[in-house]
Amino acid sequence: MNARTEPAEADTAPATPARPPLIREFLLVAGLFLVYKLGRRLAIGHTGEAFHNARRVWDLERDLHLPHENAVQSALLHGDTLVRLANTYYATVHFPATLAFLIWLYLRRPAHYVWARRVLAVVTTAALVLPFTFPLAPPRMLTGTGLTDTGRVYGPSVYGPPSSDHLSNQFAAMPSLHFGWALMLAIGLIAATRSSWRWLWLLHPLITLLVIVGTANHYWLDALVATAMLGLALAAIHPPRRTATTAGRGTGLPVPREPALAGAGR
Repeated sequence: MNARTEPAEADTAPATPARPPLIREFLLVAGLFLVYKLGRRLAIGHTGEAFHNARRVWDLERDLHLPHENAVQSALLHGDTLVRLANTYYATVHFPATLAFLIWLYLRRPAHYVWARRVLAVVTTAALVLPFTFPLAPPRMLTGTGLTDTGRVYGPSVYGPPSSDHLSNQFAAMPSLHFGWALMLAIGLIAATRSSWRWLWLLHPLITLLVIVGTANHYWLDALVATAMLGLALAAIHPPRRTATTAGRGTGLPVPREPALAGAGR
């Protein structure tokens, strides 16, 4: 028997997944945000169809006996402070929270970062198709619903008059990427961490859902469609295998293993 010792192959494997190149990832993520903003701007000029679809969505929700958007908004309108907080949450949390989520994963959980970035890219790209095929005016623009455009009345608002707003497409309500991205943030952090408190991240999509509906920027169905799209993306793009390292445990140092005896067992 040959008593010479050889290191096991697994000893040479990296203890933690390598981070993707920073410049490449910056360009990819910046491109994702740019596609999100500019892609919807291309699907303009369907005002009549957008209002027709809005009425169809509103009626469908009533036929399905979904909760009435007015009930959520009525709760917000009990005080000016609460409705302004909801408007501020809608206007300021969406992009910064998603960006912070991706940065944290990139720095602390590289494998989960790649997975989350792929899922967000797929959902965002798929979501850009609907404004072309199903333009949709938000509920705040519908007459006869009893809903108030809380951003315009109480502030702050991220939208101007649709005729002069050249920064966004206000007739792209479906799906709600506000909700889709918020839900992915929660799912991603739950998958990438091991704390018993990690399930509290679900409060973010829950608050986001109440905010987008209560401010009359989205219908319930906008969030349901976003959830379906995210579910399909998650089914197609599997997360990394959960290990002590990928879930936040371990020191990140190589784990010593017993040397293997070459020829043993022959």
